[in-house]
Parts: sequence; C-alpha cells; structure tokens
Amino acid sequence: MRVSPEPVSVARMEAAHRILDWMLATDPALAWQVERDLLDAPEERWRATRARVATDGVGARLLAVQDADGQWAGGSFFPAGFDFEGPEAAPGAGQPWTATSWSLKALREWGLDARVLGDTAERLAAASRWDYNGEPYWQGEVDVCINAATLAAGGWLGADVAALARWFPEHRLADGGWNCEWVEGATVSSVHSTLNAVKGLLDYEIATGGDDDLRAARHAGEEYLLERHLLRRLSTGEPIADWTTQFVYPIRWRFSALAALDHFRAASLHDGTPPDARLADAVAIVRAARQPDGTWLQHDREKGRVWFDIDVPPGEPSPWLTMIALRVLRWWDDARPNPAKTVLADGWRSHAAD
Repeated sequence: MRVSPEPVSVARMEAAHRILDWMLATDPALAWQVERDLLDAPEERWRATRARVATDGVGARLLAVQDADGQWAGGSFFPAGFDFEGPEAAPGAGQPWTATSWSLKALREWGLDARVLGDTAERLAAASRWDYNGEPYWQGEVDVCINAATLAAGGWLGADVAALARWFPEHRLADGGWNCEWVEGATVSSVHSTLNAVKGLLDYEIATGGDDDLRAARHAGEEYLLERHLLRRLSTGEPIADWTTQFVYPIRWRFSALAALDHFRAASLHDGTPPDARLADAVAIVRAARQPDGTWLQHDREKGRVWFDIDVPPGEPSPWLTMIALRVLRWWDDARPNPAKTVLADGWRSHAAD
C-alpha cells in the first residue's frame, strides 16, 4: 500500500522559498532555468526572463566584448598572441577561458537567443582559424572536446557543421567512447572526452534533428559512462578519481558526477526514456553533498584568465550548482514513487503561484 506523503512543514516551505529567491535574484541566465526546471513556470514567463540574457547580467557583459570579426579575444580556442612558452602556459597555470570557443559555449548554455549574434557564424567562417592546424572554425580540428563544443555552437547558430558531425562516429574508439589524446595514439576512452562528445552530439541533435548514426554514436558514448556508473573503473570497480565528486561551475571540460547527471537528465527528457538505474550511486553522491541550508558548495575552479567571475569562490554556496543539483534530483525523484520527494517538490512548486 502506498504511504501518503507527510504534510509540508512551514519550516521546509520557508527554506525552499529562501533558496529559490536566492537563485532567482542572481542573473537572468540562471533565473530562467530555475523558472523552467524547478518552478514549472508558464513558458511565457521563463522565456521573458531568458530574453534578458542579451541585455542584463553575464550574457550582456560577454556580448559586449565580442570582436568585430565575430571572435572573442581574437582567437578560436586561445586568445590572440597567447604565449605557449610563457608562464600562462606552464603546468598548473590553467589556461585562458576568454577566446571564442569558450565564449560561445557560455552564451549558448546561458540560453542566449542565437539571433542576437546576427551573422557571427559567417564572420567566424571568414576570420577564425584553429590554433592547432589553421583550419576554418566550423571545420573543427582534432580535439574531441573542442570539436564537441564547435558542433553544438554550429547547430545553435545555424552554421554548416554536417561534416564535423560525421567526425564523431568516425573517431569513436573501440570501447565506445572518445579520447582527446587519440591523435597521440590513445586507444582507451576518457570520461572527460566522452562526456563532452555526447553533450555536443545531444545539443546538435536537439538543434537540427540529427540522424540515426549520430544518435547511435551518442548512445554508445552514454553506455560507456553508464557501464562505469559515472564513478568507477570498469576493470577494477575502483573510483576513477577524486574529481568525479568535485562539483565546479562554470562547467567547462572537466568531468564530474553532477555534470554527467545533468547531461543524462537532458538526454532522458529528449529521448523520452526514464533515468537509468546505473546512475543511482552518482545521484546518492549529489544528494549527500547538499549542505544543511539546502545549497551545494563550489569546489576549486579551473585556473586561468577569464573575462569576469561568473559564480562564487571555492567553499561558498553556489547558486548555479544548487540549481543544477536540484533539477537533477527532481528528474530522478519524479521517476520514482517516493513520498519523501513529494514533500520536497511541493515546497518548490508552491513558489510558482507567488
């Protein structure tokens, strides 16, 4: 017999409202996702907030520093004039996050309407070349993670990246995933590279419709991650590394259980499939990382030059990570008959009527 959910306590309702108000007050790039993914707000409401990404907050700030030729910082992956022999390129120094690839990734993930960028796709085709081999921007290069971001950006901006899309099935490794070091002879996939590849393929599929071959390649890469439960080596069952449980925003290239779960959430919603049971251990880690005040903390961010800080310093409650974690847990819990999750959900959703 199903147990009726307990009434939502006033304290829990107030706590839920505080966290929602905190996230909604940060930036339109975050607020519209809270409205859509946590509040079930009417589409006209979250779309109106999303439209403000072009005029307010981090989106407007990043648009303001775009170059006349369509690039950012004068380069494709690295800024113009980057000294590959200098201190900024030394081991442990990080890398710049200011050039075109990273800027487009941020704007797309923040929900900017591609029409705001006008003829950026055409300007990049004419002016931008890859640092590695000098190829035109929309042709991509040899790095899986770079090509994945380029594929997603091309689908978003309407560029012709069909040839780049074909690159992914052709360069998938025998174990089902991808590795950015394939060009150096790597034959075993990387969770970092594989997650970035499947994210890029999914974004391209959502934007363009994709095809069966690309969908099969994405599903194979997702299976590679699922076989490892996002956390463990397939060969030994041992943890892959500490960084799988270290959550960071902005999410750039580095793998984490939370970043992977957010992809599987998006893929599940797009494919119309339920959450895979092999994600349960990763979900438990995300749930355990929740602080007593209901937030998730920022871990150490990637080092390197940025246009401006986007989220909080390490050790502080992160509104971005909190939003991502809550929508992952909501997706997971909503697929299960669990009275406890209804208490939490009611606390969030009651805010939609305010």
